[in-house]
Amino acid sequence: MVHPTAKHRALADPAYKRPESVLVLICTAAGEVLLLERQRPYGFWQSVTGSLEWSEAAPAAALRELIEETGLRAGSRLIDLRTGARFPIIPPWRARYAPSQRYNREHWFVLELPNRQTIRLNRREHRQYRWVSGAQAARRASSSTNRRLINEWLVRRRLAPV
Repeated sequence: MVHPTAKHRALADPAYKRPESVLVLICTAAGEVLLLERQRPYGFWQSVTGSLEWSEAAPAAALRELIEETGLRAGSRLIDLRTGARFPIIPPWRARYAPSQRYNREHWFVLELPNRQTIRLNRREHRQYRWVSGAQAARRASSSTNRRLINEWLVRRRLAPV
């Protein structure tokens, strides 16, 4: 079996984004969830997300995106769930990917903090952030995969009914 990173390196075209990303759920031990509102589209709420660079492994991308989007340094506290989702690339973003790419592979991670922390928001990407209950986060998250991860993690951790 070819290692996924090696496979993507062989297909790498720097003119296009790699159709592989990370989703990092940030929550507190009490079950609060951090959501970020994107600059565009307006009203799009999500956890930390980002595309993998062509030569990057998913855990490295998750650590990089955490720092870029929130200023948080997870170190060994980052939990790789070793699962994720595959979803269609929506039309407004399809031009960023090679014409043959229609789906994105998303890798899921969790960073559980003892309590809320101050977030250093990347204003180029996000308008604002909110710490909300798990149930509120599951309702507010704009992406179906983000809602699914919130629900699955909170149910698994028995932190809040969803």
